[in-house]
Amino acid sequence: MDPKAVLEYAGKNGAKILDLRFTDLPGLWHHISFPIQQLEEKSFEDGFGIDGSSIRGWASIHESDMLLVPDPKTAFMDPFRDTPTLCMIGDVIDPITKQAYPRDPRHIARKAEAFLGFSGIADQAFFGAEAEFFIFDNIRFDQAAQHGFYFIDAEEGRWNSGREEHNLGYRPRYKEGYFPVPPTDHYMDLRTDMAMQMMACGLNVECHHHEVATAGQTEIDIKFDTMLKSADNMMMFKYIVRNVANQYGKTVTFMPKPLFGDNGSGMHTHQSLWLKGKPLFAGDKYAGMSQMALWYIGGLLKHAAAIVAFAAPTTNSYKRLVPGYEAPVNLAYSRRNRSAAVRIPVYSASPKSKRMEFRPPDPSCNPYLAFAAMLMAGLDGIENKINPGEPLDKDIYDLSPEELKEVPSLPGSLEESLRALEADHKFLLKGDVFSEETVQLWINYKMKNEVDAVRMRPHPYEFQLYYDI
Repeated sequence: MDPKAVLEYAGKNGAKILDLRFTDLPGLWHHISFPIQQLEEKSFEDGFGIDGSSIRGWASIHESDMLLVPDPKTAFMDPFRDTPTLCMIGDVIDPITKQAYPRDPRHIARKAEAFLGFSGIADQAFFGAEAEFFIFDNIRFDQAAQHGFYFIDAEEGRWNSGREEHNLGYRPRYKEGYFPVPPTDHYMDLRTDMAMQMMACGLNVECHHHEVATAGQTEIDIKFDTMLKSADNMMMFKYIVRNVANQYGKTVTFMPKPLFGDNGSGMHTHQSLWLKGKPLFAGDKYAGMSQMALWYIGGLLKHAAAIVAFAAPTTNSYKRLVPGYEAPVNLAYSRRNRSAAVRIPVYSASPKSKRMEFRPPDPSCNPYLAFAAMLMAGLDGIENKINPGEPLDKDIYDLSPEELKEVPSLPGSLEESLRALEADHKFLLKGDVFSEETVQLWINYKMKNEVDAVRMRPHPYEFQLYYDI
């Protein structure tokens, strides 16, 4: 939609409130609301004033005034509000220079798309992310000087099989929750409601299903789109999922590893490049891929340790990315093999379906930053013709220790991935997509507020290990 069409859309739907959304550095959506009468055609140029001083990773108090300029292409009616509310995502603008705010994650994704066009390699990058999440009935957690705990409960959790009161059974076994029909799948109706709300808001849902873990692990797939649009869609996806669950009296988490001893939640990200309406990843090389696609994979594998500082960006991410378990920590590529960090799907021989899937990301990431980092790594691979090596078509988990030594692996902690980013980020600086200041800001923020904060606090399991030592 253009500005005029948005105003007509608002009138047709009886909108009374304008709600503008934007994303902080770690990846949380924020919003500010205005009476709809304040939205005019000139608003799409002039924007709305906001105070950015309390937004994580943004400006200090002395330079906090900012403008939020609505993007008319992102308009949708909020299905959860009692008062008809028109929502749009805004771009953050410096009111003095009238330039895009360099710390706005959406601006970084925009620059990555622009860099792709300037490169001449392609004019479109398509991304399709598969975000998994858990649906719980109750969550309690607290952290203080003398205590720290979390307690999760879910009606569907296998641990409730021995409960005395009102126990009907039908709970997925640990690591056996993939595709069971109801009543073992407790959440088909809830997922369908989520999918219907997504479609009402303009998302293109492909399918939904129960995932591997017990306790309501779920996946809802939405169709791929251009990189920026896919990042916008992921923010809307999370918003809708959380609000529908809340209406049912349940809670959703995109933490990658909330449960010990069962599968974590990933966000496998499919990627392809196109030029003038033609796919560039189809060819006569391995798995029907082009040489360009293999170089793109080479870039992802070379820079993977740095990429996961954005794509698996929490201390909890590395509870999922553990060698020998379900997550793909080994840096290899393969067709069909889901134990490789890069998988080449072979569902179809159509050139338009040719893509690669990067499997280490998880849904705790900021999609604007994670997608931009992946694209920049892939483009670096193409520019420098980085050889991804030989494909690994064996099951990586069955390799001998000698064979595994030949396969590099991802960092084992958030701190290691941040150190890798510190040592390897020149590929992100091309075209001023990421600035040196933004990369250092990310590293410092994550080290202080997450790595050090977790490191300084006793872990509950340490009491089991060491209390009587």
